[in-house]
Amino acid sequence: MRAFLQKYKHAWILSYLLIYFYWFFSLEQRTGVPMKTIHITLDDYIPFNEWFYIPYMIWFGYMVIVIGYFFFKQKEDYYKATSFLFIGMTICLTIYTFWPNCQNLRPTTFERDNILISMVQALYQADTSTNVCPSIHVFNSLVSHTAIMNSQLFKNKKWIRRGSFLLMVLICMSTVFIKQHSVFDGICALALYTIMYPFVYKIDYNRIFENKKKREAVAKIS
Repeated sequence: MRAFLQKYKHAWILSYLLIYFYWFFSLEQRTGVPMKTIHITLDDYIPFNEWFYIPYMIWFGYMVIVIGYFFFKQKEDYYKATSFLFIGMTICLTIYTFWPNCQNLRPTTFERDNILISMVQALYQADTSTNVCPSIHVFNSLVSHTAIMNSQLFKNKKWIRRGSFLLMVLICMSTVFIKQHSVFDGICALALYTIMYPFVYKIDYNRIFENKKKREAVAKIS
């Protein structure tokens, strides 16, 4: 047991999820707060399509598989992915807290009656139409695919990389086709991802730290 805990001590970072879920559901349950309704013209041209419920829900498995795989296989990729995800999710929750927002795009009647329509209706009942901008669904999908594309573990596994890209695109599309989000929510998620990306994958923090140590050592000698 001691060896197991030592090997997987990097699990500590997942404790953030306790904070995230408490914070998120607290925001979901608040009432009497003025909210900004998110809507742009493009939203009106996107038809409702219940088939996108499938990739929307696959998102949950996608997240678990990506983080779980790196957890067991490559700690460096795991730390980068979780840092990217959790910092971005915290920014989203902070925005929801100080800029409460919602959407009113959900249909009240449906032209068809099938199992997927029933599942979408159940989703609507379980998930409020608040706290939507930026879209965490979109942001996390972008980050997860980026983690795969930047990992040496998948460098030569083109079908996994292509499959991840297709799934990421479908998940992002699903948020607007089942009317869980406005297109604007996705645009804001993309903007947040774009700003954060270089801080996670372009800056060599190890080199910066090593150079700092060298400068300190030279300063002590001189």
